[in-house]
Amino acid sequence: MTEQDKNNSDSTTHFGYQTVDKSQKASKVAEVFHSVAAKYDVMNDLMSFGVHRIWKRYTIERTAARPGQTILDIAGGTGDLTAKFSKIVGSNGKVVLADINESMLKVGRNKLVDNGIVGNVEYVQANAECLPFPDNYFDRITIAFGLRNVTEKEKALESMYRILKPGGKLLVLEFSKPALPALSKLYDVYSFSLLPAMGKVVANDSESYKYLAESIRMHPDQETLKQMMSDSGFDEVEYTNLTGGIVALHIGKKF
Repeated sequence: MTEQDKNNSDSTTHFGYQTVDKSQKASKVAEVFHSVAAKYDVMNDLMSFGVHRIWKRYTIERTAARPGQTILDIAGGTGDLTAKFSKIVGSNGKVVLADINESMLKVGRNKLVDNGIVGNVEYVQANAECLPFPDNYFDRITIAFGLRNVTEKEKALESMYRILKPGGKLLVLEFSKPALPALSKLYDVYSFSLLPAMGKVVANDSESYKYLAESIRMHPDQETLKQMMSDSGFDEVEYTNLTGGIVALHIGKKF
């Protein structure tokens, strides 16, 4: 690799299957989520046949969250996890729903307020790469289906490690690599044919769901993400494959 090639690779990243300047990715991802925010919950149910609710319920169980704790839900979107955590931590605890996207944060806030979830929830528009919180602040941190959209994943993991209390846990729920070749082939057909068509009909936006499928394929596989978390300082990193590895839950601790 020439020095010029190295400089180019340092300054570029992927947006789906496209190569873009790193400075452009956040705005391109923002466009996607501004577009889909209003139909986000409906599409989640349709895309996963409702199974995303089981994945999220399992994630919440694995947090072992308790009353009085302080929890950060990064890329919290429309607030599915935040709603559950709010009930668990109670009036003496706190949940922060953070998202880089203003449209998603607005939809999430409105949804939670409409459902009477107020008092122990705060809303922060924040970039996962430079989280605006003190060191050793949160008992638990979750990021569900958000890490693959982050430009500098290593910076985000290091930022999460910094603000996690000793004894705390990070839980990363994300699309991953199917464990069986036959499942992988079926998943490809679904992702690249049915998913954009569904997005066109329901959200009037096939391109955003084409990006979704591509971003999943470009995300690190289970073992690579496990190593990335270890390299960022997390201890006892482990993962559990869900639905044959279509999704994986990674857990790391801070001692």
